[in-house]
Amino acid sequence: MFGFENMLHSEFTELPFKIMFYLIVFLYGICIGSFLNVVILRLPRHESLIKRSSHCMTCGAKIRPVDLIPVFSWIALKGRCHSCGERISPRYPVVESLNGILYVLTFAVMDINTESIITCGVMSLLIVVGFMDWDTMEIDMVIVGLIFLLAVVSALLTDSVPLKHRIIGSLVISVPFFVIGEVSRSFIKKKYGEDFRAIELGDTILMIAGGAFLGTQAVIVSALIGIVSAAVGGLLYKRVTGQSKFAFGPFLSIGIAVSSLWGNGIAQWYLGLLAEKVQ
Repeated sequence: MFGFENMLHSEFTELPFKIMFYLIVFLYGICIGSFLNVVILRLPRHESLIKRSSHCMTCGAKIRPVDLIPVFSWIALKGRCHSCGERISPRYPVVESLNGILYVLTFAVMDINTESIITCGVMSLLIVVGFMDWDTMEIDMVIVGLIFLLAVVSALLTDSVPLKHRIIGSLVISVPFFVIGEVSRSFIKKKYGEDFRAIELGDTILMIAGGAFLGTQAVIVSALIGIVSAAVGGLLYKRVTGQSKFAFGPFLSIGIAVSSLWGNGIAQWYLGLLAEKVQ
């Protein structure tokens, strides 16, 4: 794209350029991350994402422009509202920094090309999915739809994943998830009288979109990462809170994000190990 392919991975590209590029990408990423905070907070409340000015959730005071600088304003304010002094959640700079770091990682791994730009968009949407699901125990279908749309854009503009693998990838995890959800729903309702699934429908739809973006091998890796991280996270969550029910979406989002960068490599490494054992 634009003649920049392999620029970051080229031995002829000067280190100062790489440092400057990654710094700009990080700053751009945290600015986008600031908007992601707005989406995560307002979308579940059905509030406008653009009409209402940012304000303190405690006193309602309008946030000054100088206090809207991502990450740095939170540090300068020492994590407190300039008006009432109430604590500002550290999650705001965490989301902003996470988005910036994921952008930098994406370009560092994939270089400058169409696929890396699309992947950055997917990373941002996964952040929204993960944090919103953690807060509300629901996955927003609009956000998942945008991930699927970016998968379609990727299929049209790049040859990173063959169309056949995108179609198989959208089904290989989502279909078993759907079956597990349906079976567990009947079992739970019969035994406990509660109507919910072990794997919710939103998680299944997320894996349809994730599979369409990643392809067959990488989406399998993403599911394994999601399941293992959810098992570990669930144990820790139960120990801290005493509750066993928690959101699965954040862990699936982690799996999809990791697999967007290294999924095929992990799959090939594992298949190589299996081939060595067979021989």
